[in-house]
Amino acid sequence: MAMILLAEDEAVLRMLIGDTLEDEGHLLDIACDGEEALQKISHNQYDLLILDYMMPKLTGFEVLTRMKQMTDKQAVKVLILSAESQHAKQEKMRAAGADDFMPKPFSPLELARKVEDMLA
Repeated sequence: MAMILLAEDEAVLRMLIGDTLEDEGHLLDIACDGEEALQKISHNQYDLLILDYMMPKLTGFEVLTRMKQMTDKQAVKVLILSAESQHAKQEKMRAAGADDFMPKPFSPLELARKVEDMLA
C-alpha cells in the first residue's frame, strides 16, 4: 500500500483519479493547487506524487523543481499529468526530475497500471 499525493485542480478529475487509486488499495492525499501540494510535500512522506502540469498558484513543474531541492524528498517518484503532450515539455519535466509523464485524457485503468509500474 503506497501513500500518494494527487495535486489536481479539476474537481471531477481529482475524484475520478482518487477513486481509482483508492480502489487499488492506495492511501491518497489531495491538493487542489501547487502551493497546497508543496506545503503537503514538505510536511509528509509520499511514495508517489501525481502532479497536474497546469495548476493555480504553482505549476506542476514549479512544485517538482522546488520539491527536488528538499534533500529528504529527492527519491520520491513523480508522475506528471498534462493536456499538452509536446515532446520538448516532457523532456524538460524529465530533466527536472519527473519519473514519467501521462498525457490527458487518459483512462483510469491506464493510470492505475502506470502507478503500479512506478511503485514496483
